[in-house]
Amino acid sequence: MMKVLLFNGSTTKDGCVYRALSEVASALNQEGIDTEILQMGAEPIWDCMGCDFCHNGGNSRCVHEDMVNDWLEKAAEADGFVFGSPVYYAHPTGQFLSLLDRMFYAGGEYFQFKPGAAVVTARRAGTTASLDVLNKYFTDACMPVVSSTYWNMAHGNAPEQLEQDQEGLQIMRNLGHNMAWILKCLEAGKEKGIVPATPETAHWTNFVR
Repeated sequence: MMKVLLFNGSTTKDGCVYRALSEVASALNQEGIDTEILQMGAEPIWDCMGCDFCHNGGNSRCVHEDMVNDWLEKAAEADGFVFGSPVYYAHPTGQFLSLLDRMFYAGGEYFQFKPGAAVVTARRAGTTASLDVLNKYFTDACMPVVSSTYWNMAHGNAPEQLEQDQEGLQIMRNLGHNMAWILKCLEAGKEKGIVPATPETAHWTNFVR
């Protein structure tokens, strides 16, 4: 059975992001896709130090032994991903960005050619700017980006307020169904022998010389 990991980038376990991700997960489950919501929690997260341990003997593991390596192990076996973050200061949370920087730098190959989607929740504004930040991780990792019937956002300052955003919850359900469709298309392609092209990596342009 195919599986999608949903990353909750909020320190609040059962907050707005969890509610939005649960709606996506429910739609995926209806399509026969297994899901798991991973909770970041409130513990401190190291920033990426650029030490390159992960690429020089670290075997795609970060030098810091924390949830990043645990989640990378899960990512290696997953078929798709949804990354959710609350919006506090017009961008995804700092903790979540630190976690994503390290995950994608250390284990980018675990995400390559697997569909990804970003989900954000906010009281009011900053959602589109936050989606732009999160979507850049996907386009740097050769990931198909999954969309919905509007930008992947829902509004509310608490889960009970999010329930009132019926369009936002509808967007989450449509996102889940679209993710399932893309996963099934990719699976059908593999069965027909259709595989991704090998990306070129020879050129690395430096603008300052």
